Amino acid sequence: MKKSTVLFTLVAALFLCGCRSSKVKISGRFVGNEAKTVYLEQVTPLAQSVIDSTLLDAQGNYRFLLKTAPQSPALYNIVYNGERIPLFLAAGDRVEVGSVGNVVRNYTVAGSEESELLRRFYQAFVTGAQNLDKLAQRFSEAGLTEAARQSLIKEYTTEYYRIRREQLHFIIEHKASLAAVYALYQRLPGDTYLFNGDSDVVYFRTVAEALEQSHPESPYLQSLLAEITRMDARINLSSHITETGYPDLEMSDIYGKKIRLSSLLGKVVLLDFWSAELGNSNALNAELKEIYAKYAHANTPFEVYQVAIDTSKPAWITAVQEQQLPWISVSDLRGKASTSLGMYNVQKLPTNFLIDKEGTLVARDIYGKSLTTKLDQLTR
Repeated sequence: MKKSTVLFTLVAALFLCGCRSSKVKISGRFVGNEAKTVYLEQVTPLAQSVIDSTLLDAQGNYRFLLKTAPQSPALYNIVYNGERIPLFLAAGDRVEVGSVGNVVRNYTVAGSEESELLRRFYQAFVTGAQNLDKLAQRFSEAGLTEAARQSLIKEYTTEYYRIRREQLHFIIEHKASLAAVYALYQRLPGDTYLFNGDSDVVYFRTVAEALEQSHPESPYLQSLLAEITRMDARINLSSHITETGYPDLEMSDIYGKKIRLSSLLGKVVLLDFWSAELGNSNALNAELKEIYAKYAHANTPFEVYQVAIDTSKPAWITAVQEQQLPWISVSDLRGKASTSLGMYNVQKLPTNFLIDKEGTLVARDIYGKSLTTKLDQLTR
């Protein structure tokens, strides 16, 4: 090949790369519904607004031309027959979106990797939410027996937690995608938080760290970082509630029963943070068992509320059973992501707090002779 030909080819390639179109073409076909108008919505953090509309032709075909689109993928909705199809669109995309029959359940996407990934999450999530709505409606049926009602509650709960597990699995598996950002903000009916309030920060941080590598220029990354800052601020605020009371906790024991820390008001309570997986608390647990037995019949009851900062349920349950721990043993199985660590500003394990019968925190990291001396005073 001549040098002049090589040079022309390189110049042409550079020219084409530098002139990437800012337009987005969206086309497709909707059949099986009576609606004739298709809308295109732009979604921003503050609102979603219709920016274009078109009519289906006789065969159900439609087409949109978005003349100025951002270089980094941004969120838009195709709206048809009262249902929304979310898409991540960027300059130069040529996307095909269509469906036969039920729009959300059956739609397909081609030409946008992020939008196709989003479809995989969105269809399953919406279908699950619709299932929950149908179950909720059955509670108002006339003549519903108590047995049927309990069965409905069980079915609803099972479906609810199945959806949440799949949502979390998608977020972790596709953490470097913008579809994971979308999944982070989806809520089932009645949900205030994704999983457990401020502990959600671990999922936001996981996605943000991945986006810093995959989409460093995306405005959604900045939104995530701002949200993480707000969540961290709430956690830090909670950690300062130490003089007039204490942050309440509610966690499950090894049998799945939820137990509130505040339910022990009126007793002297040792709130103890430990980890079965670390294996560095065996000797302290053995010593604490002796102290627990000593104050078993004190005038003011003494109880231990022990929080395991673990992620393995088998490891935690095995440790509790093998060590024959006689007190309240609970965990949210979130490990270092447990919101309880932030609420009590726990920086190391083990860590403990002593709470008197009025609910006042009176000591931190108290062990051995110091603990028994304090218990002598508090349990009289």
